[in-house]
Amino acid sequence: MSIYRALRPLLFTLPPEAAHKITLRGLRVLSKFGRPKPDSPRLSQTLMGLAFDNPFGMAAGFDKDGEAISGVHRIGFGFTEIGTLTPLPQAGNPAPRVFRLVPQQALINRLGFNNRGQGDALARLTAFRQQPKNARARIIGVNIGANKQALDRIADYETGAKRFADVADYLTVNISSPNTPGLRDLQGGEAVLEIMQRVRQVAPKTPILVKIAPDLAIEQACEVAQLALDNQIDGLIISNTTLARDGVAGSPYASEAGGVSGQPVFDMSTQMLRDVYGATEGKLTLIGVGGVATAAQAYAKIRAGASLVQLYTGLVYQGPGLVGRMKRDIDRQLQADGFERISDAIGADYREHQK
Repeated sequence: MSIYRALRPLLFTLPPEAAHKITLRGLRVLSKFGRPKPDSPRLSQTLMGLAFDNPFGMAAGFDKDGEAISGVHRIGFGFTEIGTLTPLPQAGNPAPRVFRLVPQQALINRLGFNNRGQGDALARLTAFRQQPKNARARIIGVNIGANKQALDRIADYETGAKRFADVADYLTVNISSPNTPGLRDLQGGEAVLEIMQRVRQVAPKTPILVKIAPDLAIEQACEVAQLALDNQIDGLIISNTTLARDGVAGSPYASEAGGVSGQPVFDMSTQMLRDVYGATEGKLTLIGVGGVATAAQAYAKIRAGASLVQLYTGLVYQGPGLVGRMKRDIDRQLQADGFERISDAIGADYREHQK
């Protein structure tokens, strides 16, 4: 952490995307130096048929093209999610398109699914899987999306699922980015049902999750959750970035278009997580993401119903040492609360409320 504190002012003199590219290069270098330290057995669990060494994952958006998988695992994550990947390469929206809101510990981004396309990432991920040294690699998820100009966006999700079904440990259907016009409309009614059915048909054996927006009404979120249960979808990721500006009022960037991530999203995403867990009685795997920058916040999401926790913006402000600190602190908290394993803490708030 002390090293990152020294480097952060220098990194923050650079535009956010330039600093991000440097970070990716650094992780690629770091990947050459050994493996992460073993995690406490209390942090391990099996979900969706996958063995997770710990509950912490790198959220989608960080390593869009799957260039730093080993480096992300090296700093201690139990899993990583690459993407969002679209069938065709996509430049995304014009720069500047990422803004740091330092007092609020937040970011606003309107990247717009910028990536080099699924073909590029598929070749890289396939080559990664074929290397013997990666046989024991931690979990890798692939986040799939639709091209902005696609005539049939639902078909784009089907294409992505079919392409990555055999090389991804799990797939995430991203229908909640605010930066592709009209994409969030796919979260409702017949559209989300058709996406679930078509993706499951082409990827019958691969765990599938759907990522939803924190701006959905709770009734809509629970409807998506019920559709997931009814259509053999394994879980939800709660949540994506928000269009709300309540938490960044007064910032010179508050009027910038895009989704807000970081601390302003914590309360709303955690409440949605709690409500969906209660509505489904823990029958879905839920991944909590949004505003996690401390072990206490991660633990709050777990007790609210998250089986796994993803982060990204928190790392921008806290540095890579955050992962190790959270694992140590969560392990101590589990012991203090009398939980033998992290799985015992999932949804603890709901169970206590039911008593």
